[in-house]
Amino acid sequence: MPKVYVTDRAGLEKALDIRPELKLMQIITDAGMDELLALCGGVCSCGTCHVHVDEKFMLALAPMDADESGVLAASSHRQANSRLSCQIRMSDELDGLRVTIAPED
Repeated sequence: MPKVYVTDRAGLEKALDIRPELKLMQIITDAGMDELLALCGGVCSCGTCHVHVDEKFMLALAPMDADESGVLAASSHRQANSRLSCQIRMSDELDGLRVTIAPED
């Protein structure tokens, strides 16, 4: 089964099964990784599902839209590889994706 690898803020990595019908945020929260708050429930309005994506996977993701960029603009931890996990729709093609949960603002 395809996997996504999520590193928490303590540096511990967890391998999670990719479920193509879900967003990355749902996969992470369903796995009980409570550092990813996802307070808005995935509607791209709070930034509490901010992750840093391994740079070799950035081009495999759908481009960031203006709403996502606007939410990330408020984060003091935004990097070139920042994304909101609620905006990453999972697929088998993302097998091996690695992300790190961003620090809290």
